[in-house]
Amino acid sequence: MMAPDSGKRRQRPNKLVTGTPGTGKTTTSTALAEATQLRHLNIGDLVKEKNLHDGWDNDLQCHIINEDLVCDEIEDVMEEGGNIVDYHGCDFFPERWFDLVVVLQTDNSVLYDRLTKR
Repeated sequence: MMAPDSGKRRQRPNKLVTGTPGTGKTTTSTALAEATQLRHLNIGDLVKEKNLHDGWDNDLQCHIINEDLVCDEIEDVMEEGGNIVDYHGCDFFPERWFDLVVVLQTDNSVLYDRLTKR
């Protein structure tokens, strides 16, 4: 059953693929999108492309995501349904947006090797 949205039901589900960096979120999301014909929304890429951030964090070497801007940017497509959202966090997205949440995990030794190659 699809999650209700403002009294109407989405025709296509929204899925969230989450997990720590290096677990394979983008690889998994890309494969799922191709297999299901759902739209792949890579939040990290979207933040960079649409400037949905509050600048750069030199210590962490990443953009400081503006969660409100991200939610405003994707709200309409999320209400339509048919999305696979790819992001390492999930706490700022409205729960009602998702019909399925997948949390990826990877053994720490594998994860370490993947991250040191980046």
